[in-house]
Amino acid sequence: MKSKVLASLVLFSLTFTTNLFASEKDIYEFSWLDPDKEVFVLQNRKFRKANHAHINVGGGITTSGAFVDSTAIQGRAGYFFTEDYGFEILYSKNSGKENETAKGVRNSGGGGTGTTPFRRIVDSYMGAMFLWSPFYSKINTFNKIVYMDWIFGLGYAQLKEKNNKLRFTQGQTAEGIETEETHSGIMWSAGLKFYINESFSVRTDLTAVHYSADNISTSGSSYKSNFDATASIGYTF
Repeated sequence: MKSKVLASLVLFSLTFTTNLFASEKDIYEFSWLDPDKEVFVLQNRKFRKANHAHINVGGGITTSGAFVDSTAIQGRAGYFFTEDYGFEILYSKNSGKENETAKGVRNSGGGGTGTTPFRRIVDSYMGAMFLWSPFYSKINTFNKIVYMDWIFGLGYAQLKEKNNKLRFTQGQTAEGIETEETHSGIMWSAGLKFYINESFSVRTDLTAVHYSADNISTSGSSYKSNFDATASIGYTF
Protein backbone atom coordinates (compact mmCIF):
# COMPACT_ATOMS: atom_id res chain seq x y z
CA MET A 1 0.00 0.00 0.00
CA LYS A 2 2.82 2.39 0.89
CA SER A 3 4.55 1.74 -2.44
CA LYS A 4 1.35 2.58 -4.35
CA VAL A 5 0.96 5.85 -2.42
CA LEU A 6 4.61 6.74 -3.07
CA ALA A 7 4.24 6.00 -6.79
CA SER A 8 1.11 8.15 -6.97
CA LEU A 9 2.87 11.07 -5.27
CA VAL A 10 5.79 10.83 -7.68
CA LEU A 11 3.47 10.75 -10.70
CA PHE A 12 1.52 13.71 -9.34
CA SER A 13 4.66 15.79 -8.78
CA LEU A 14 5.96 15.05 -12.28
CA THR A 15 2.62 15.92 -13.87
CA PHE A 16 2.41 19.37 -12.27
CA THR A 17 6.06 20.30 -12.36
CA THR A 18 6.72 23.08 -14.87
CA ASN A 19 10.53 22.79 -15.06
CA LEU A 20 10.81 19.41 -16.77
CA PHE A 21 13.49 20.40 -19.27
CA ALA A 22 17.19 19.55 -18.98
CA SER A 23 19.95 21.75 -20.22
CA GLU A 24 23.22 20.44 -21.62
CA LYS A 25 25.00 21.15 -18.34
CA ASP A 26 22.45 19.50 -16.03
CA ILE A 27 23.27 16.31 -14.14
CA TYR A 28 20.49 14.58 -12.22
CA GLU A 29 20.78 11.99 -9.47
CA PHE A 30 17.82 9.61 -9.14
CA SER A 31 18.91 7.84 -5.97
CA TRP A 32 15.25 7.33 -4.97
CA LEU A 33 15.03 4.59 -7.61
CA ASP A 34 17.31 2.30 -5.65
CA PRO A 35 19.05 3.15 -2.36
CA ASP A 36 22.12 1.18 -3.46
CA LYS A 37 22.52 2.70 -6.92
CA GLU A 38 22.88 6.09 -8.54
CA VAL A 39 21.56 6.93 -12.00
CA PHE A 40 23.05 9.93 -13.77
CA VAL A 41 21.77 11.63 -16.91
CA LEU A 42 24.85 12.94 -18.73
CA GLN A 43 23.83 15.48 -21.34
CA ASN A 44 26.79 17.80 -21.66
CA ARG A 45 29.29 17.67 -24.51
CA LYS A 46 32.51 17.68 -22.52
CA PHE A 47 34.93 18.41 -25.39
CA ARG A 48 34.22 21.22 -27.83
CA LYS A 49 35.19 21.62 -31.48
CA ALA A 50 33.61 24.99 -32.31
CA ASN A 51 36.15 27.77 -32.99
CA HIS A 52 39.05 25.36 -32.58
CA ALA A 53 41.77 24.33 -35.05
CA HIS A 54 43.25 20.84 -35.13
CA ILE A 55 46.10 18.87 -36.66
CA ASN A 56 46.47 15.10 -37.09
CA VAL A 57 49.45 12.97 -38.06
CA GLY A 58 49.25 9.23 -38.66
CA GLY A 59 49.41 6.39 -41.11
CA GLY A 60 47.79 3.22 -42.33
CA ILE A 61 47.28 0.93 -45.29
CA THR A 62 45.69 1.10 -48.72
CA THR A 63 42.78 -1.32 -48.94
CA SER A 64 42.28 -1.09 -52.72
CA GLY A 65 44.37 -2.51 -55.54
CA ALA A 66 44.46 -6.24 -56.16
CA PHE A 67 48.09 -6.32 -57.34
CA VAL A 68 49.65 -3.75 -54.98
CA ASP A 69 50.47 -3.61 -51.26
CA SER A 70 50.66 0.01 -50.18
CA THR A 71 50.96 2.14 -47.04
CA ALA A 72 50.10 5.78 -46.37
CA ILE A 73 51.42 8.53 -44.11
CA GLN A 74 48.89 11.33 -43.68
CA GLY A 75 48.79 14.83 -42.27
CA ARG A 76 45.57 16.78 -41.66
CA ALA A 77 44.83 20.33 -40.54
CA GLY A 78 41.39 21.79 -40.05
CA TYR A 79 39.05 24.15 -38.26
CA PHE A 80 35.48 23.84 -36.96
CA PHE A 81 33.22 26.90 -37.21
CA THR A 82 30.54 25.22 -35.09
CA GLU A 83 30.20 21.89 -33.33
CA ASP A 84 28.79 20.41 -36.56
CA TYR A 85 30.59 22.13 -39.45
CA GLY A 86 34.19 22.75 -40.40
CA PHE A 87 36.83 22.18 -43.07
CA GLU A 88 40.05 20.22 -43.41
CA ILE A 89 43.04 19.96 -45.74
CA LEU A 90 44.81 16.63 -46.14
CA TYR A 91 48.09 15.39 -47.59
CA SER A 92 48.89 11.71 -47.98
CA LYS A 93 52.25 10.25 -48.99
CA ASN A 94 51.81 6.71 -50.25
CA SER A 95 54.29 4.01 -51.13
CA GLY A 96 53.53 0.65 -52.71
CA LYS A 97 54.90 -2.33 -54.56
CA GLU A 98 53.59 -5.34 -56.41
CA ASN A 99 52.33 -8.03 -54.05
CA GLU A 100 52.37 -11.81 -54.17
CA THR A 101 49.20 -11.87 -56.25
CA ALA A 102 50.90 -9.89 -59.02
CA LYS A 103 53.95 -12.14 -58.85
CA GLY A 104 51.72 -15.17 -59.10
CA VAL A 105 50.05 -13.80 -62.23
CA ARG A 106 53.43 -13.10 -63.82
CA ASN A 107 54.64 -16.65 -63.13
CA SER A 108 51.38 -18.42 -63.91
CA GLY A 109 52.84 -19.92 -67.06
CA GLY A 110 56.03 -21.06 -65.37
CA GLY A 111 59.46 -19.53 -65.92
CA GLY A 112 58.05 -16.02 -65.86
CA THR A 113 55.98 -16.42 -69.05
CA GLY A 114 52.63 -15.64 -67.45
CA THR A 115 50.38 -12.61 -67.90
CA THR A 116 51.62 -9.14 -67.00
CA PRO A 117 49.22 -7.55 -64.48
CA PHE A 118 48.23 -3.93 -64.98
CA ARG A 119 48.51 -1.92 -61.76
CA ARG A 120 48.45 1.64 -60.51
CA ILE A 121 50.63 2.64 -57.54
CA VAL A 122 49.53 5.86 -55.83
CA ASP A 123 52.41 8.16 -54.89
CA SER A 124 50.47 10.89 -53.10
CA TYR A 125 47.29 12.94 -53.00
CA MET A 126 46.20 16.20 -51.41
CA GLY A 127 42.96 18.09 -51.17
CA ALA A 128 40.39 19.90 -49.06
CA MET A 129 37.13 18.74 -47.55
CA PHE A 130 34.03 20.22 -45.97
CA LEU A 131 33.45 18.49 -42.61
CA TRP A 132 30.14 17.49 -41.02
CA SER A 133 30.04 16.11 -37.48
CA PRO A 134 26.38 15.61 -36.49
CA PHE A 135 26.82 12.85 -33.90
CA TYR A 136 28.79 12.36 -30.72
CA SER A 137 28.79 9.41 -28.35
CA LYS A 138 29.78 8.50 -24.82
CA ILE A 139 30.99 4.98 -24.17
CA ASN A 140 31.29 3.61 -20.65
CA THR A 141 34.28 1.24 -20.62
CA PHE A 142 35.56 -0.20 -17.32
CA ASN A 143 33.77 2.61 -15.44
CA LYS A 144 35.50 5.22 -17.59
CA ILE A 145 33.56 7.36 -20.05
CA VAL A 146 35.14 7.70 -23.50
CA TYR A 147 33.91 10.67 -25.57
CA MET A 148 33.75 10.22 -29.33
CA ASP A 149 32.80 12.32 -32.36
CA TRP A 150 31.68 11.01 -35.76
CA ILE A 151 33.20 13.09 -38.57
CA PHE A 152 32.33 12.95 -42.27
CA GLY A 153 34.10 14.84 -45.06
CA LEU A 154 33.50 15.58 -48.73
CA GLY A 155 35.74 17.55 -51.08
CA TYR A 156 38.22 17.67 -53.94
CA ALA A 157 41.69 16.14 -54.34
CA GLN A 158 44.58 15.77 -56.79
CA LEU A 159 46.20 12.36 -56.93
CA LYS A 160 49.56 11.32 -58.39
CA GLU A 161 50.13 7.73 -59.45
CA LYS A 162 52.41 5.64 -61.62
CA ASN A 163 51.44 2.68 -63.77
CA ASN A 164 52.82 0.23 -66.30
CA LYS A 165 50.49 0.98 -69.20
CA LEU A 166 53.39 1.30 -71.70
CA ARG A 167 53.98 -2.42 -71.25
CA PHE A 168 50.58 -2.97 -72.88
CA THR A 169 50.88 -0.33 -75.62
CA GLN A 170 54.53 -0.84 -76.62
CA GLY A 171 55.09 -4.47 -75.73
CA GLN A 172 57.96 -6.22 -74.01
CA THR A 173 60.41 -3.39 -74.77
CA ALA A 174 58.59 -1.20 -72.22
CA GLU A 175 58.84 -3.73 -69.40
CA GLY A 176 59.74 -1.93 -66.16
CA ILE A 177 59.03 1.56 -67.52
CA GLU A 178 56.64 3.56 -65.31
CA THR A 179 54.23 6.25 -66.50
CA GLU A 180 53.47 9.04 -64.02
CA GLU A 181 50.02 10.62 -64.15
CA THR A 182 48.08 13.24 -62.16
CA HIS A 183 44.31 13.07 -61.72
CA SER A 184 41.64 15.23 -60.10
CA GLY A 185 38.68 13.73 -58.35
CA ILE A 186 36.23 13.55 -55.48
CA MET A 187 37.54 12.83 -52.00
CA TRP A 188 35.47 11.74 -49.00
CA SER A 189 36.22 10.42 -45.54
CA ALA A 190 34.44 8.88 -42.56
CA GLY A 191 36.14 8.95 -39.18
CA LEU A 192 35.82 8.46 -35.43
CA LYS A 193 37.56 10.86 -33.04
CA PHE A 194 38.27 9.54 -29.53
CA TYR A 195 39.16 12.20 -26.96
CA ILE A 196 42.04 11.67 -24.54
CA ASN A 197 41.77 15.14 -23.00
CA GLU A 198 40.97 18.66 -24.17
CA SER A 199 44.09 18.81 -26.34
CA PHE A 200 44.85 15.28 -27.53
CA SER A 201 42.77 12.70 -29.35
CA VAL A 202 43.02 9.51 -31.40
CA ARG A 203 41.26 9.33 -34.74
CA THR A 204 40.53 6.56 -37.22
CA ASP A 205 39.56 7.36 -40.81
CA LEU A 206 38.60 5.70 -44.05
CA THR A 207 39.55 8.10 -46.87
CA ALA A 208 38.66 7.55 -50.52
CA VAL A 209 39.63 9.35 -53.73
CA HIS A 210 37.59 8.66 -56.89
CA TYR A 211 39.16 9.82 -60.17
CA SER A 212 38.82 9.27 -63.89
CA ALA A 213 41.67 7.60 -65.83
CA ASP A 214 42.13 6.11 -69.30
CA ASN A 215 41.36 2.45 -69.79
CA ILE A 216 44.07 0.08 -70.99
CA SER A 217 42.26 -2.74 -72.78
CA THR A 218 39.37 -0.61 -74.11
CA SER A 219 38.96 2.93 -75.38
CA GLY A 220 37.73 5.75 -73.21
CA SER A 221 38.08 6.27 -69.49
CA SER A 222 36.45 5.07 -66.30
CA TYR A 223 36.47 5.89 -62.61
CA LYS A 224 39.13 4.40 -60.35
CA SER A 225 39.24 4.47 -56.56
CA ASN A 226 41.88 4.56 -53.85
CA PHE A 227 40.88 3.69 -50.27
CA ASP A 228 43.15 4.32 -47.27
CA ALA A 229 42.40 3.17 -43.70
CA THR A 230 44.44 5.17 -41.20
CA ALA A 231 44.86 5.97 -37.52
CA SER A 232 46.32 9.25 -36.24
CA ILE A 233 47.13 11.31 -33.18
CA GLY A 234 45.47 14.72 -33.08
CA TYR A 235 46.05 17.99 -31.25
CA THR A 236 43.39 20.66 -30.81
CA PHE A 237 44.35 24.31 -30.35
